[in-house]
Amino acid sequence: MPRILLLNKPHGVICQFTPEGGHRTLKELVAVPRVYPAGRLDTDSEGLVVLTDDGALQAAIADPRHKLEKEYWVQVEGVPGEEALQALARGVELRDGVTLPAIAELVREEPALWPRVPPIRHRAAIPVAWLRLVLREGRNRQVRRMTAAVGHPTLRLVRWRVGPWSLEGIASGEWREVRAIDANDLRHIARTQ
Repeated sequence: MPRILLLNKPHGVICQFTPEGGHRTLKELVAVPRVYPAGRLDTDSEGLVVLTDDGALQAAIADPRHKLEKEYWVQVEGVPGEEALQALARGVELRDGVTLPAIAELVREEPALWPRVPPIRHRAAIPVAWLRLVLREGRNRQVRRMTAAVGHPTLRLVRWRVGPWSLEGIASGEWREVRAIDANDLRHIARTQ
């Protein structure tokens, strides 16, 4: 069976094992041979990165054709109104086309997350809010582009869940191994989400 690791990637870590541009790498956090990230997470984003040693499973997780849900907690500038939330849910026009419909909800209480290093710059005159976004695609910097398109730039972005896996109980910079599933089981999960 394949190995599956769930990593809570900190801000500032590049989502690869090979050094580039002076950034910290996954190699500093995961000393397990022959596992690779299934999909990417921007250097300035935090949260769940699924790593596996199985190529078919890696493709099933990362390939947008399978429409595996990815849940994000997003801190944005301003407080989005109903119109902005409906636009995010319907799909937003970006340079590379309209996004697929998503789940977009205002989070009433700030999520109980670890402190970000470095912290988000606090500006007393600008209110902030948290959103829960669930997407079934994964374009480059998609969440940031979507929130900016509706007038609420992203300040902090945390990927909380990928398909059946979440960050529950995993501290920033830590990882844990979970029960393996195969690519066919994962495709079935994606269809039923």
